[in-house]
Amino acid sequence: MLRGIDVSAYQSSSYDTDGLSFVFIKATEGRTYTNPRLKAQTKTARDAELVVGFYHFLWPGNLTAQAEYFVSKAPEKRGDILAVDWETTGEGTRASNAEKDRFIRKVKELRPHHRVILYCNRDFWLNADRTSYDGDGLWIADYVTAGEPRIRAKWRFHQYTDDPLDKNVADFSSRSALKEWAAGT
Repeated sequence: MLRGIDVSAYQSSSYDTDGLSFVFIKATEGRTYTNPRLKAQTKTARDAELVVGFYHFLWPGNLTAQAEYFVSKAPEKRGDILAVDWETTGEGTRASNAEKDRFIRKVKELRPHHRVILYCNRDFWLNADRTSYDGDGLWIADYVTAGEPRIRAKWRFHQYTDDPLDKNVADFSSRSALKEWAAGT
């Protein structure tokens, strides 16, 4: 399993990259929020030659506007991965299953040469999801042993803890295999 982390404005721009193969960076949320550390956090990842993913925290409604906002702010480099973060918002709402699916499809339309994946927790996958549509892959959050999420679905990334930060593993045999997949080759 390959090791990685995900970061947002809560983490430093100069996070530790030792032993990592990938990083996911929060880019946007809704239609107005952009991570103020996005550029610096991206530079840290690129300087370490990590596979880089960017994620958007999805709100209900205005799916096209959210997708356009996300792709306008997420850096565009061949081999970057794009992800939708589907969970409960700070206001206690969530995008519907259909909205999640439409958002993924719209991002894939806007960035056809990028992998677009779904991030959600185990509860959302088992109880909110009705289509099992995850675009190009599933990034599942389930805080158990790394690489052993409690789901039956094929997953690509597993977030297994948030202590002291969000740590993930990827189900690829090597960093080059991950890079090839991310690049669509």
